[in-house]
Amino acid sequence: MLNFLKRLFKRQNQDGLKLQAAYSHFFMARKQYDNLKNLSEAEYKAFSQNGEDGIIDYLLNQLNINEPKFVEIGIGDYRESNTRLLFEIRNVNGLVIDAIDDLKNKVLKNIKLWRNNLTVLEKKVDSSNINEILKLKNFNENLDLFSLDIDGIDYWIIKELPKNFSKIAVIEYNSVFGKEKSITVPNIDDFNRTDYHYSNLCFGMSLKAAIEIMREKNFYFVGVNLMRNNAFFVSNIFPKDKYFKNLKIDNLEQIDDANFQESRNIDGKLNYLSGIDKIKEIGECEVIDLSHSSFTKIKIKNLFEFK
Repeated sequence: MLNFLKRLFKRQNQDGLKLQAAYSHFFMARKQYDNLKNLSEAEYKAFSQNGEDGIIDYLLNQLNINEPKFVEIGIGDYRESNTRLLFEIRNVNGLVIDAIDDLKNKVLKNIKLWRNNLTVLEKKVDSSNINEILKLKNFNENLDLFSLDIDGIDYWIIKELPKNFSKIAVIEYNSVFGKEKSITVPNIDDFNRTDYHYSNLCFGMSLKAAIEIMREKNFYFVGVNLMRNNAFFVSNIFPKDKYFKNLKIDNLEQIDDANFQESRNIDGKLNYLSGIDKIKEIGECEVIDLSHSSFTKIKIKNLFEFK
């Protein structure tokens, strides 16, 4: 019990220091937001996995959203997530969702729920229930921020959403699929990336697929994080030339390759594949080629034409 209390106190102290640093950082950073030319210049990490905290603050600030209404799907225990910092430093109305057992109690170990308006929902989200879930407490209306990261059928969930479902969207993509192909994993019930392929490399959708489906939903692409696994979009209701006039949109040729190495061998151990070896490893996996209206399944090795 004593060791647990020590760990808890240490975590709370670390979180307090993160919040103090974030307040200080944003006080200065917001003065320069109008001059940013690349989304990566806004990156800052407090509670996000990478630099998403800073990018989200930048996008909200430019749209003059001070008290965001948000939905985040795929939060883990909420220790590291895209909306945790918003919960801590802004007045919010939020819905966070994951399929983890005993989710609410796990989240409560990391935040003081009484401090803000946050609904914690333990639910498996898929293309058949996403719109019903968002109706909970009217999260299907006037949404400011939508974040999706479930390492799976993300494309098919977005496909079911209406146009302009949010002002800002953070969408995970799979950089292993490259820049040229518009592809996604099939819409499989209870998709699990490890079950689909032991390497953990065959999941989600390509960046091109994300940009195309978000364009259908009336969003424009503003860039990706430096880690190159999250793409950021803004509703066309907020024209770029008015709200982000100095921001240069990333060229896909320059942001395709991600350097993080999370691949695993058949025994579940990290094997640190890089470059073309990643796509070769999942050559037998089936994906959907979205360039065909019939949503044709094809093995990756045939789509990329390697031996």
